[in-house]
Amino acid sequence: MDPKHLFIDERLKGKCIYCGGPPETVEHVPSRVFLDNPLPENLPVVEACQKCNAGFSYNEEYLACLLECVMTGTTEVEGITREKIKRSLSRNTRLKLQLDKCRKVDDAGQVWWEPEDARVRNIVIKLAQGHAAYELAESLDDKPDVYSVHPIPTMSTEEKEDFEKIGDEFQYLWPEIGSRAFLRISGKTIFPAKTGDWMIIQPVRYRYAIDWQAGIDVRIVLGEYLACRVVWG
Repeated sequence: MDPKHLFIDERLKGKCIYCGGPPETVEHVPSRVFLDNPLPENLPVVEACQKCNAGFSYNEEYLACLLECVMTGTTEVEGITREKIKRSLSRNTRLKLQLDKCRKVDDAGQVWWEPEDARVRNIVIKLAQGHAAYELAESLDDKPDVYSVHPIPTMSTEEKEDFEKIGDEFQYLWPEIGSRAFLRISGKTIFPAKTGDWMIIQPVRYRYAIDWQAGIDVRIVLGEYLACRVVWG
């Protein structure tokens, strides 16, 4: 069994999972810009059209760079930790200027950030759509019922605990037979490795979880800093 190519994938075969157009390429979920080298083997992929694939790339780079700048407190290349982000900011002066505008300093010298919400939302929902397609073979092109992003350091202990807990202890509804989520609860070990309720793409860098008991609830943690949640139904 090749977990990257299951028979249930045929249901989504032949269309971009984001817009329904012709699938001219494949899209990594998550994009490699959120991960460090060496990349994990067998990164999840979904079918996408060229327009969607290319259209998301700039905003993905923006979000990845924004997160690193926020966590390090600077947009200056010499203060950045991740090598990929250093390269992005070094070669893309326009992006650096956009991030400079996000960084604010108040009269007390406190640094705070004002990201472009539409660009962040665009990528978080896209990532959630990709995970739902890969894990559950679900194509979700409707507007989600719930969308939220919160920096983890600003969350209360109760909020963190609520975010980390996925669904109920017992799963009364099973995912579709043949889906990766079904294989997981059937005891199969497939990439990405699962720890508790979470699928770990790369420790510290990226993890996600999905609950299907009441709609489709996708949760993502970027850089162990940004907690994202997208829910349909």
